[in-house]
Amino acid sequence: MFKHLLLPVDGSELSLRAVDRGIALAATLGARIHALHVLPPFAAATYFAAIAQADETIYVERALARAECILGEVRHRAQAAGVACESSHEIDGRPYCAIAAAVSKYHCDMIVMATHGRHGIEKLLLGSVTQKVLLLAEVPVLVCH
Repeated sequence: MFKHLLLPVDGSELSLRAVDRGIALAATLGARIHALHVLPPFAAATYFAAIAQADETIYVERALARAECILGEVRHRAQAAGVACESSHEIDGRPYCAIAAAVSKYHCDMIVMATHGRHGIEKLLLGSVTQKVLLLAEVPVLVCH
């Protein structure tokens, strides 16, 4: 039924718990996984261009190192469970768009992801990446809490 699961991961405890559930599901189904980490772009005002250039280089280096660490952890967990795993990162200020686009890009047929469970005014103001993925996704989404 499901042969290729997309596992978006931000490195939080909740997202790693969803990763574990996704890996367990993949193992049961004989499926493979694709781990995805979405990095926010470097935000800089244009009038600080010279300073921002150096800061952006440092930011990108650190963000990529963190992404590799997070994705390495997912690959390690998948290998321990005997599940085939590929991974990638994307840079996008709208992680929900990057997640939805990754479904087509990597030919995934299901998304397994966490919700951070925002409540009250925080949820109203910030929304939820998970909610937006649910609206955009063209495949089933398993939400883990």
